[in-house]
Amino acid sequence: MERILLQISYNGTGFQGFQIQNEGRTVQYELERILKRMHKTFVRIHPSSRTDKGVHALMQYVHFDTPLILPTNKWQHAFNSALPDDIYVNQVTKINEDFHSRYDCVGKAYRYKVYKAPHRDVLKRGIETHITETLDTKKMNEAAQYFLGTHDFTSFCSAKTEIENKERTIYHFEVTETETGYEFYVIGSGFLYNMVRIMVYFLMDVGRGKRDGSEIPDIIAASDRTKAGKTAPAEGLYLEKIYLSPEELKQDIPEGTVITLKPTRKDLKRQQ
Repeated sequence: MERILLQISYNGTGFQGFQIQNEGRTVQYELERILKRMHKTFVRIHPSSRTDKGVHALMQYVHFDTPLILPTNKWQHAFNSALPDDIYVNQVTKINEDFHSRYDCVGKAYRYKVYKAPHRDVLKRGIETHITETLDTKKMNEAAQYFLGTHDFTSFCSAKTEIENKERTIYHFEVTETETGYEFYVIGSGFLYNMVRIMVYFLMDVGRGKRDGSEIPDIIAASDRTKAGKTAPAEGLYLEKIYLSPEELKQDIPEGTVITLKPTRKDLKRQQ
């Protein structure tokens, strides 16, 4: 039995999300459909992240176990020749059986793209979020710094979030002005359901002059979803990078930043 790691990209516009749903297309279904055809039986895949409906991924990892012995280039060809044109396998690696795409993920980076124009651009439909007003980049960047560090992000995640531990660490958060609009770039230990989109919408409200960044510590302390405001649309959100080692993560965050590592499966077994 071999464990195979896929690095994939997808355009989320036509998907109901990564995870299999009762209705609609999902990334998981498309990958498992191919594996079932190859193995003549069901094979489960395990992702590093489960993106929502309409969210894109530039880098996503999934792994699966297989009795088939194929070179990595054959695996890549088998997937890419059968996948729809909104998913692509960029890389295939054979990995140790102790590795797990989800539990060995030490951090994630997301980018949110906004374009500013008096009218909607139909060619940007599904891939960027449209606004008509000018935002104050300086104020948004100042506000973003309040998110840095380790906090309970109950106020900044969906009320539907089922995970009990809502503590996450944000290492870097930056807003930049582009030729067409704005980009929000955040790196963290992990993110809760809708967390990035809620933080982005709050920062956009700061940029509009409707909210103040100094509110953020009190909103975090309140642990009340109603305090944070709306959720930004899914279409502008990109899972940009998955970090599989602390060394890789250190290259993209400010020097000297302390990395918060969650217990590994081996650690949990030793505690039992």
